[in-house]
Amino acid sequence: MKLAVITAFPPSKVTLNEYGYHLVKNFAQKNEISEVILLCDKTQDAKQLDFKNSDKVKVRECWSFNSYTNIISIMDAIRAEKPDAVLINLQFMKFGDKKVPAALGLLIPWILRMNSIPTVSLLHNILEQVDLESAGFTDNKLAQRFYNFVGTSLTKFILKSDVVAVTINKYVDVLVKKYNVNNVIVIPHGTFDTIDEPSFDLVPGPKQIMAFGKFGTYKKVEILIEAAILIRQHNSEPIEVVIAGTDSPNTPGYLKGVQEKYKDTPGIRFTGYVEEKDVPVIFGDSTVVAFPYTSTTGSSGVLHQAGSYGKAVVMPDLGDLALLVEEEGYKGEFFNPESAASLAAALEKIINNDENRKAIAMQNFIAASALSMGTITDMYLSTFKKIIKSKL
Repeated sequence: MKLAVITAFPPSKVTLNEYGYHLVKNFAQKNEISEVILLCDKTQDAKQLDFKNSDKVKVRECWSFNSYTNIISIMDAIRAEKPDAVLINLQFMKFGDKKVPAALGLLIPWILRMNSIPTVSLLHNILEQVDLESAGFTDNKLAQRFYNFVGTSLTKFILKSDVVAVTINKYVDVLVKKYNVNNVIVIPHGTFDTIDEPSFDLVPGPKQIMAFGKFGTYKKVEILIEAAILIRQHNSEPIEVVIAGTDSPNTPGYLKGVQEKYKDTPGIRFTGYVEEKDVPVIFGDSTVVAFPYTSTTGSSGVLHQAGSYGKAVVMPDLGDLALLVEEEGYKGEFFNPESAASLAAALEKIINNDENRKAIAMQNFIAASALSMGTITDMYLSTFKKIIKSKL
């Protein structure tokens, strides 16, 4: 099979680039795949093809974030390459944070279907489950109604794919009920790295409370810093808060403002953007991975990463994170997302109780190991084979 994958790809900073990397990496290892056509966004530096069988990957940088012509350039590349099937690594802000480029990009699944090209759209979030205010879109009620109308219209175009894959069972129920379709399936998010069982022992030095991602919209680190301040008031054991990542595209300058606000607070480290090769170190050195979220917008890649590195987690008791824990067997301590004291209490259940920390870490590793990206890409290949067979 000659497979095309439409995705952002490192060193891109566009959303879902890390997920795109691991999809392509694992597809390249499959004997059934003769060639992976990487239809990716344009970057100044060369694409990060630092994995086995990367010679099977053909790079076509054919689109740009916020470009109005992405739909034309992507279809030109597909006509030139003639893939057997196409996978689109998708969410609503994938092709831009401006309304028109973002919307035009979401028409691609429909156009591929019109051209009889076997297509699976991997939809990481659905607008019906996103809190538009918390996620940084808008707090204006009239604007929210407009976004929901446009989102519903665009979802109908995405659903023109042969198959739409979502990562949570609840999303299937929502889409089937609202849009009366029968082409939505669950393919779990999966765990990026297939690794040997990690050490569950702690590294020397302060216990590290780490948050990972793009911050400023529904991921707010102030509550985590305030929780650490509360812990230090009655706990003399050294702790360090590690903020690993960058601003969300919707909130430029957010982390700089946080650094200024807490410049006199000791034990806070901002790493900036974490390159793929440094991810194992950031997770490996952590005592606990924290999720200072006010809402969720889909399955959490960070939770799956934490599991693959054998880490205990503290999570807000809300939305999709709670669903993931139930569906995929993860474990953690929960907290009220509006209370620093609640977060501090959840953290102390882990950093003050090493047996509890290890038990949670081991359970999360077991959950992550059950759904490796190798297994997930096998599920996509099986889906494509069924689509291709149905078109004969």
